[in-house]
Amino acid sequence: MTTSAAYELSVTTQGPAYPPSEVMNADGDFVVIGRVNRAGPDGGVVTEWGNALVSAASPVPELGGNAPYDIVRELPADLTQLSTSDREMVLHTLPLPLPCNNYPEVFAPDQLPGALEVTRPGYAFHEVPIPDLRAEDGPKLTEPITLGQWVEAAGRLTVSLADGGRAADFHCEFTGLVPNSVYTVMSVRRRDLDPAGTTRPGPLGIPNVLVADPKGNGSYSARIPNPFPDPETGARDRIMNIVLLWMSYQRNYGGAIGHFGLGGDVHAQLRLKGPSFGEFVTHA
Repeated sequence: MTTSAAYELSVTTQGPAYPPSEVMNADGDFVVIGRVNRAGPDGGVVTEWGNALVSAASPVPELGGNAPYDIVRELPADLTQLSTSDREMVLHTLPLPLPCNNYPEVFAPDQLPGALEVTRPGYAFHEVPIPDLRAEDGPKLTEPITLGQWVEAAGRLTVSLADGGRAADFHCEFTGLVPNSVYTVMSVRRRDLDPAGTTRPGPLGIPNVLVADPKGNGSYSARIPNPFPDPETGARDRIMNIVLLWMSYQRNYGGAIGHFGLGGDVHAQLRLKGPSFGEFVTHA
């Protein structure tokens, strides 16, 4: 039985497939680094990891379905080959209500049960109106955050069984992050994306906060009880992915990952490309 494994996290801008990205540009297009839906040769949909600018007018299927994205233009498959103008692209939050969204969950039901009714424009990352911010208090993020800066992120995750197989230790080391800013780590369980009954994704441990240092480095550790129950009996409860979220409002939300999620106030920057951890089994 596997007791420990290591994984390389991939840079991304995407949570689930809808909205297509948790990051926009100044033109209101999704900046997608992740699984891109394209029209297939037989009239179906081909979904492959890639990079593109996607229109916010893309069709939105029911949760669990996929439709071809309306691709404004492709970005290089090798992100080190971004053009100068694309490297300098200033990144923005998504407006509220979230465009191209089919995810029905409220992410912080105790804190903001009416989140789906909030209206708010998108903001450049460095201009997000942090609640109660005063210039004299010394905000650390004052310059635009660009796509070229975003794609410098890298991360390594180690998972080890603990407590006689009743828990697992997760440890992450990150480089190339946005310096001097708040990040959180999220777990994604199978039930979170189950069209038959979704749940809101949760933190990987509470508190789930790290602050990138001035060089963009950071680390995070958590022990989670029974994160990988037997697939035969507990498949819906299994953790299948880990996501590093950049917090545009520079806040942590306790037992929630954010008030709005999905690019409204949290922005996936590193993740595993697909469902993982099938080699592990834990028990209660």
